Amino acid sequence: MNSLLISLAAVLIATKLLGELARRFGQPSVLGEMLAGVILGGSAVGLVDPRDPAMRALGELGLFVLIFQIGLHTDVRSLRRVGASAMMVAVAGVILPFAGGFFAARALGVPTIAAVIAGASLTATSMAISARVLGDKGALRTKEGQVVLGAALADDVIGLIILSIVVAVVAGTSVSVASVARIGAVSVGFIVIALAGGGYAVPPLFRVLDKLRANGALGMLGIAFGLLLAGLAVASGTAMIVGAFVAGMILHPTPQRHEIERMTGQIGYFLVPVFFAVVGASVDLAALATGPALEAGAVLIAVGIAGKVLAGFAPWSFEGNKLLIGVAMVPRGEVGLIFAQMGLATGAITPQLFAAIMLLVVVTTFITPPLLGAVIRRDDSLERDDPEVRDSLKVDARRHTTAGRRH
Repeated sequence: MNSLLISLAAVLIATKLLGELARRFGQPSVLGEMLAGVILGGSAVGLVDPRDPAMRALGELGLFVLIFQIGLHTDVRSLRRVGASAMMVAVAGVILPFAGGFFAARALGVPTIAAVIAGASLTATSMAISARVLGDKGALRTKEGQVVLGAALADDVIGLIILSIVVAVVAGTSVSVASVARIGAVSVGFIVIALAGGGYAVPPLFRVLDKLRANGALGMLGIAFGLLLAGLAVASGTAMIVGAFVAGMILHPTPQRHEIERMTGQIGYFLVPVFFAVVGASVDLAALATGPALEAGAVLIAVGIAGKVLAGFAPWSFEGNKLLIGVAMVPRGEVGLIFAQMGLATGAITPQLFAAIMLLVVVTTFITPPLLGAVIRRDDSLERDDPEVRDSLKVDARRHTTAGRRH
C-alpha cells in the first residue's frame, strides 16, 4: 500500500508539471503526461509499474472517465449534420491508414493480430489539437475547418467501433469476415439501441433526480449511469469504452450535463493523468532504441501521415483547400494510445511495436501545428476569420485543449 501511495504522488506531481511544460511549448499536455510515465516507469526511475493490479485498475478508471467526457462533449445532432464531404474524409481517413498500417506491419513480419492493432492505431484523429491550431490561425469557421471538425468527430465514432472489434479479436475471436461483421453489428446495434432507449428514458429520469439536493448527487448519478452502460457494453460483447462514450452522448442534451461535467472533470484531474502515466510507463526505452522498433516507427509514421493527407482529397466535389484538410487530420491522440495500450496489456503486441506506435503518436502530434500553419499561410484565397472572431475562436480552442487535458 505504501508503495502505491508513493507511486500515485509521483505520478500526480510529474504529470502536472510536465503537462504544463508541454502546454507552454504549444503542445497538448497529454505529451507531458506520457513523458512523465516514461520517466517514472521501469526504463528510468522505476516508481511506476504498469503491471501492478492497483495501478492498472486506476488507469482503467481513468480511461473510462476520458471516454465518458468525450461523449459528454459530443452532440448527437452534430453527427447527423456532418456533411457528405466530412463523412468522405472520415471514412477515407480510417480505411487508408488502417490498410496501409496493416500491410506495412505484415511486410515487416508482424503477426496478423498485432498488424491489425498497428493499423487500427493509425485511424484516430485528435480533434483538440486540430481545433486549437485552426482557431489560432483564424481558420476554424472556414469551410475547410468545418469539414475537419466534422470528419474528426466521425472518426471518433468509427474508431470506437473499430476498437471494440479489435478488443474482441485480441480476446480470442478468430479473424474472419463473418466474425468482424458480427462484432461490428453488435457494436453498431448497441450504440443505436442505447441512444434510442437512453434518449427517450434518461432526460425525464434526470428531471426527477434533479430534485435531489444532496451536494454532488446528480454528478455522481451521471457517472454511475456511465459505469452501468459501460458494463452493459462489455456484457453485450463490445468494448467498455463504447458504453462510456454512448452514455456521455445520451447525457449531453440534458440540462444536468454541466453538473455531471464538473463532477467528472474533478475526478478526471486525478484519474486521467494516471492512465496516461501508465501508458507512458509501458514504454520500454531499450525496446524503442532497437532497430526493429525504429524501423517500424518510421514506417508507421510515413503511412499514417500519407493516409490522412490523402483522405483530405477524398471529397471530389469539395471546392477548397484539400491539403489543409488532410494535414489537419494528421495528429493522433488518445484513441491511438488506447489501441496500443490494450494491445500491449493483452500481450497481442510486443514492447517494440508498442514503442513504435507511441513514436507515431508523438511525432504526428508535434509536426502538425507547424505544417498546418505553413499550409494556411500559403493559401491567399482562404477566407480567414476577422480579428474579433479569431479571438473568440482562440478561447474556444483553448477550451477544447483544456477538455483534452482533462481527458
